Amino acid sequence: MMTTTFPLETHDGTQLQVYRWLPDGPPTAIVQLAHGMAEHAGRYERFAKALTDVGYVVYADDHRGHGLTAAGVDAGYFADRGGWDKVVEDLSTVAQHAREEHPGLPLVLFGHSMGSFMVREYAIRHGSELAALVVCGTAGDPGMLGKVGGVVASLEGRIRGRKHPSNLMNKLTFGQYNAQFKPKRTDFDWLSRDPAEVDKYVADLQCGAVFSDGFFSDLLGGLAHLQRDDEVAKVPNDLPVLLISGDKDPVGDNGKGVRAVAAQLERAGVRDVTTTLYPGARHELLNETNRDEVTADVVSWIREHLRRD
Repeated sequence: MMTTTFPLETHDGTQLQVYRWLPDGPPTAIVQLAHGMAEHAGRYERFAKALTDVGYVVYADDHRGHGLTAAGVDAGYFADRGGWDKVVEDLSTVAQHAREEHPGLPLVLFGHSMGSFMVREYAIRHGSELAALVVCGTAGDPGMLGKVGGVVASLEGRIRGRKHPSNLMNKLTFGQYNAQFKPKRTDFDWLSRDPAEVDKYVADLQCGAVFSDGFFSDLLGGLAHLQRDDEVAKVPNDLPVLLISGDKDPVGDNGKGVRAVAAQLERAGVRDVTTTLYPGARHELLNETNRDEVTADVVSWIREHLRRD
């Protein structure tokens, strides 16, 4: 596997930093990854290695407000206007670049956590471009908490500025995630049963930051859009979708939210929807104690569905 990073200019002039992992031989498919909130694409190298081992080329950008793209300047912030639309369309910019470098190859999109919301939106807007979609660690309808959070983020943003880091929104969003795990060792025990992986996250300076009011406002607006059945109906009926989560992942309400997303897709007419909940697993399946099982399952599912094409 050969790893490179490069800058890629978006439609509004923002410079994304993009990772590219190439297999040793000619690639047979493109897999594009969308990472989660308060982390970065570099954390997916182990997963990328498994994908390149079966002949896929892998692309992943550090999203706006994250990692090398933020470069410490706009950490935790998408944009002054239309942040959600911009971060989703950034995926399209990366996908277009990947297809230009590898014309004719099928494109599979994988998104984790916040990235899962992004790829679900991408499937609504550009689903016809995809050969398959993998949704990891997603959430269902946030309900009243989402509505209240949206109001709080908007009000705080008006008073303190959209770039102001919001400890209140951080607490509203993540405050209860650790509650079901005892004894509490860190604030991020909900990420994984593997303490070494949790410690890596805590020690990573590009992970775990408190994000801005503007970010939370954009994210919750995007998540609200995903609840609309008329929008989800735009996902192509023939797009294969794999949803994976831990059944102890608080983001997905211990599987309930994930099942709700699957049911929504099925109501919309998507014919091939597979849902796998891993017993005991928490939020970051690719960094869980059973990560090898999860990775093998995802690779096998992708290979099976690409063969069908």
